[in-house]
Amino acid sequence: MLGKLMVIAVMMFGFGYGLVPVYKKICDITGVNYLTPKDGTVVAPANTQVDKSRTITIEFDGNSQGPWRFRPTVSSLQVHPGEMTTVMYEVVNKQARKMDAQAIPSYAPQQAAEFFKKVECFCFTQQTLGPNQAKEMPVVFYIDPAIPKDVKVITLSYTFFEIAGQPDKPTS
Repeated sequence: MLGKLMVIAVMMFGFGYGLVPVYKKICDITGVNYLTPKDGTVVAPANTQVDKSRTITIEFDGNSQGPWRFRPTVSSLQVHPGEMTTVMYEVVNKQARKMDAQAIPSYAPQQAAEFFKKVECFCFTQQTLGPNQAKEMPVVFYIDPAIPKDVKVITLSYTFFEIAGQPDKPTS
């Protein structure tokens, strides 16, 4: 009985191990695995949601409440609706102590807020900066292609402020 069970276990392992090359061959024959061509390069599918017929100017602004230097690394960009874009903001803690802060966004015109889609943003979480620390923080976004055609310029403005709490003692 033990011998039969061992043979069955070995056969099951061999069957599972043998499925990998069989699966790869079937995918090659049928063309199912189209994202990884034979040369090893990865082909990303094209984003069909990008509206190349329109351009929107995005203006970036940074305000700070407290002992910070806070600003975008670019003042404006031209984007197509649906196009994924990354912009960096720079913040410097000018104090000799650790500080916790948060950024709050605002948009102009106000109607653009619902069409400005952030995928990643430093404003999603509280930021902690050490004494005299500088940091670059990304905003990854796209403009929803359903944005009204009369919106040609959007201003994204952040206000960066210290979160109230027990201040740390200054470091020497």
